[in-house]
Amino acid sequence: MTHWIGDTFTSDVGWTHLESLVDVGNRMAGSEGEREALELTRDALAAVGARDAHVEPFDIQGWERGDSEIRLGDGPIASGANSCIALPRSPSGEATGEFVDLAHGVPEDFQEDVEGAVVMVSSDTPDSVDRFVHRREKYYHAVEAGAAAFVFANHVEGTLPPTGSVGTADAPIGEIPAVGVSKETGSRLARRHAGDELTVEVDCETPDATSGNVVADLGPDTEEYLVVSSHVDAHDIAEGAMDNGAGTATIVEVARALAAREDELDTRVRFVGFGSEEVGLVGSSLVAGDAEPSRVKAVVNVDSNVFGRTLKLDHHGFDALEAAAERVSDRFDHPVSLGGELVPHSDHWPFVQRGIPGYMVSGETEGRGRGWGHTGADTLDKLESRNLREQAILLTELVVELVDRDVTTTPKTDEEIASALEAEGKATGMRITGDWPF
Repeated sequence: MTHWIGDTFTSDVGWTHLESLVDVGNRMAGSEGEREALELTRDALAAVGARDAHVEPFDIQGWERGDSEIRLGDGPIASGANSCIALPRSPSGEATGEFVDLAHGVPEDFQEDVEGAVVMVSSDTPDSVDRFVHRREKYYHAVEAGAAAFVFANHVEGTLPPTGSVGTADAPIGEIPAVGVSKETGSRLARRHAGDELTVEVDCETPDATSGNVVADLGPDTEEYLVVSSHVDAHDIAEGAMDNGAGTATIVEVARALAAREDELDTRVRFVGFGSEEVGLVGSSLVAGDAEPSRVKAVVNVDSNVFGRTLKLDHHGFDALEAAAERVSDRFDHPVSLGGELVPHSDHWPFVQRGIPGYMVSGETEGRGRGWGHTGADTLDKLESRNLREQAILLTELVVELVDRDVTTTPKTDEEIASALEAEGKATGMRITGDWPF
């Protein structure tokens, strides 16, 4: 029976939920908006037929934005929402030092002496580097080099200062003030102020806060289960439509489709809407840490899809996941993009680093950067309902494929995961950011 395909392609459940999420406004981890979004997602999963939908709260280190600026002497040269904003979990305070533009801020760029300097790096990674260098890695290279402050310059045009957290699991608030500036502001700073003594000031609050995870089930009540997940939180400067309202809306649509096919499910499907992903994978780390790996058949984590029409399925070298994706693609004669390298970001990672088979599901886009993600331009008008519906159809079929009793997934050992990270050049960055789990 294929009627579920037509039902999914004409359903407005997922898109309506996406609209509800972006209309919340601020969904920053620990905020009232995040709590509202978690409850909306709980209610949406219950409404489509998932059972025991509930929110599991947990405590986090909160962070609330104030004003930020860069000054030359007493005169502001970068301030305001279109020019300069704090990076979440930056400490409050100010620091003054010689301004140094380190270009892309890849590890070799930090061979320059930047002790006591205000360093600026780009959000981009050059093609000459064989891996994406994450913002937090660049920040902690700056900290290790003794920089006084960190400036993260967007490489995307449009007066869009980028956001993104700093800090580690053990020390959630970073060590030096950190701000994001637009490409235009970064270009102006580099041209006019190389060698000048600049001051970076961040005003923020760091209260205790509460976040949570949404959990609901479909299918038989088996000991083994498959996780279908997304993160519900978003940065406070935008609607968070792509990142990650889209992912959360997609899993709600998948839940609706699976509820109509529940008699086909051989294994329990657990839907989880994680909180506090954007500040260090906090919600998923708690769930993964409590999970018994042998009971988790696989993780299908959806993060930043819909903007790109073609689904990107990073399967982390798990052969059974690669094969399942290929079967679904062939069955529907529909392209998907497959990747075998490890992606140590987003909510699949706390599971995969423990050897649990998992996908990172996103939308394929050009280039390595986030595009409009993590900026004020991550808005609903960039997305198309057609893409959400098509992707929900493919993911629904993928879940049914994976929970079949005849499909076996094989976990990896710590040694296999660690060896792959080393081989892919990712271990060094993970060690400096405090994310190395081995």
